[in-house]
Amino acid sequence: MDSNHCFHCGDSINQKDKIVFDDKSFCCTGCKTVYEIFSENDLTSYYDLEKSPGATPQEIQGKYDYLDNDKIVDKLLEFKEDNLQIVTLYIPHIHCSSCIWILENLNKLQKGILSSQVNFPQKKVRITFNTDKTNLKNLVVLLAKIGYEPYISLENYQSTKPKVDRSLIYKAGVAFFCYGNIMLLSFPEYFGNLGMDDLWLDQYKPFFRWLIFALALPSFFYSASVYHKAAYQSIKMKTFDINVPMSLGLVVMFVRSTIDIVFDLGPGFFDSLSSLVFLMLVGKLFQQKTYDFLSFERDFKSYFPIAVTRINPDKTESSVSVYDVEKGDRLLIRNQELIPVDGILISNSARIDYSFVTGEAAPVRKSSGDKLFAGGKQLGGFIEIEVLNSVSQSYLTQLWDNEVFRKSSQQAYTTLITKVSRYFTPILLLIAFLGLSYWIFIDANIAFNVFTAVLIIACPCALALTTPFTLGNVIRILGKKKLYLKNTTVIEQMAKIDTIVFDKTGTITLGNKAQNIVFEGEMLNDKEQSIVRNLIRISNHPLSRKLYDFLPEGQKLEVENFDEITGKGIQGIIQGQQVKVGSASFVGAPPNHSLQTAVHISIDNKYKGRYVFATVYRPRLKELFEELSKNYNLKILSGDNEGEKEALMALLPQSTELVFNQKPDEKLRFIENLQKQGHNVMMIGDGLNDAGALAQSNVGVSISEDVNIFSPACDGILDASQFDRIHQFLKLSKKSITVIKTSFALSLFYNVIGISIALMGWLSPLVAAILMPISTVTIVGFVTIASNLWARKLLTNRH
Repeated sequence: MDSNHCFHCGDSINQKDKIVFDDKSFCCTGCKTVYEIFSENDLTSYYDLEKSPGATPQEIQGKYDYLDNDKIVDKLLEFKEDNLQIVTLYIPHIHCSSCIWILENLNKLQKGILSSQVNFPQKKVRITFNTDKTNLKNLVVLLAKIGYEPYISLENYQSTKPKVDRSLIYKAGVAFFCYGNIMLLSFPEYFGNLGMDDLWLDQYKPFFRWLIFALALPSFFYSASVYHKAAYQSIKMKTFDINVPMSLGLVVMFVRSTIDIVFDLGPGFFDSLSSLVFLMLVGKLFQQKTYDFLSFERDFKSYFPIAVTRINPDKTESSVSVYDVEKGDRLLIRNQELIPVDGILISNSARIDYSFVTGEAAPVRKSSGDKLFAGGKQLGGFIEIEVLNSVSQSYLTQLWDNEVFRKSSQQAYTTLITKVSRYFTPILLLIAFLGLSYWIFIDANIAFNVFTAVLIIACPCALALTTPFTLGNVIRILGKKKLYLKNTTVIEQMAKIDTIVFDKTGTITLGNKAQNIVFEGEMLNDKEQSIVRNLIRISNHPLSRKLYDFLPEGQKLEVENFDEITGKGIQGIIQGQQVKVGSASFVGAPPNHSLQTAVHISIDNKYKGRYVFATVYRPRLKELFEELSKNYNLKILSGDNEGEKEALMALLPQSTELVFNQKPDEKLRFIENLQKQGHNVMMIGDGLNDAGALAQSNVGVSISEDVNIFSPACDGILDASQFDRIHQFLKLSKKSITVIKTSFALSLFYNVIGISIALMGWLSPLVAAILMPISTVTIVGFVTIASNLWARKLLTNRH
């Protein structure tokens, strides 16, 4: 590039505006900044891809002027609130780790971009930006300038259903077609090998062989291309992952089979080749379904049993599953509840916290008639909304996967496969060439057979399929037992847990049962009970919900100036009367040294009395803790006072640590301290006040009762009816890892035996080609049967 053209974009440089940096000429500060970023991060090889990779394509001049139209932009945005917008763009040119780094550092290239996250498998980037400093058109032009022009189709964006990539399904379908027909056409060869000579079979044998060869071409070049491309990228990036030896085994099998056909040396191994490609693609499909978050999206109804309160036409209220909500329904959203669907605000005003979506905690004030987005959290009193659309599965799944709640968990066994493959490939090649070098001086034909047999028999297909088949099977088994995990990585984390922390109220106690509630004090009349019920109707605290169920139904009254003070209580004005419900100090109750769990009431600053709650613990709680105490450190955290301490000490093992009077931030710090001591912590809470602790823990599980708040901070949702099976679920996670390790050992043992026999010259390529898919099927069958057997043994009965 000469000094009259920009090194980055290639445009002609006005000598007055010319910028020289690092002995290179740039037309503007923007191009110079991009080059600096690449240089600082050793990514200058980006400029080797093509001449002037940052050039603005001439065909985009004016191409995106339609993005100046606000109506069109609104259809493309997935979120818009004040000066904050979020958009997801499809970028076909994403192809390597450098692309990911560049696109996740867009904030360094243009002011106003707050964050950007890349979804590599889908080739998408999700960008959050400030409209006071930039706009969507500028973002698109910037991406085009640095060589990542997005593909925008309004037709695609008008539909809430994401476009599904079916290429892998098509490849598997082609592989199955080829496999079935090749096996059918191979019967003459099989009959010949059995000594069933036939003139007709001998006469048409060449025709069948060439027909088999033709059918093998799409299987090898199209269906198996996913492995060849992955192997090429791996070699290019010098990572040598598991795809390299898998692709190498297929290539050697295809080349050897082609030579046999061309020179009429034999039938080749196309039947084994096609069957292996099909099995590998089935495994890859299985892996995609279990690892990709799209599977979480697809099974949204199963994985998220969320309940919301619907206001019926007769003004009664009913709790319904979120996926039963339809357009036109009216919903009641209480304080601290997340809005599950897009809707129109019916109430006079609302304060919405969109931090789950944007990470910005400052609440936004909305007025009657304003649109509310799914994922916002209502603050203050209750509100009513009218539903605009049914639940958007993809949007809520994106909310679940938002960076704010993403945990940095390492996929240990995937990493193990990667590490093994880095050594596996060079060692395999070394062994193959050593065998060839030894036998070439004895018998050239045997030498070539040894070389081929070693590379075929050692193809690590079984090793690659072990983890996805095992964990994918286990996560489905757990789902059937109503433990819904976010992804398969959680199973690996569960297997490492050594400390379990339980919340008390709503977790080890029955949060939805209005039992053993007694009022002490001046008896409330019907009107006063109705006033109290209308106030606590807004709150989602477990005690409020229990008391709400206990009090008789009455007239619906409007609550003004509602306020909920964490750890103290709630207050508001109803029909001109000041009502307070909460702790004794909050309502101004007389001194009382009782440690019983109670909710105190005052009306117009006059203390009325208290509702005393006799705690009802979950069934089989004692047996569960006794089982868990044998292998885990157990802790109980509670925001309540020590009134239940003696009862819990008598009920639970002595080794259980009880900690009371814990605020939400103190629970989080408690988890942090355990982790600093080297413990792997599982937190089990009700998902209400435990969000911080659930997010901080290695594994966070939210208990799902009649009322469920969507909590992206957790790794799994457990149906409350399955609470006493926690120990069984943990055992199954450990057994699943044992199954994986055992299958690793079996696969490696098989390779060692097979390679040893091949090096001795006793294993023909044909036998190796037959044994390889058999070994793959055997390993996959082993992990599937073993995981099912362990699940049946551990989960069939309650202990």
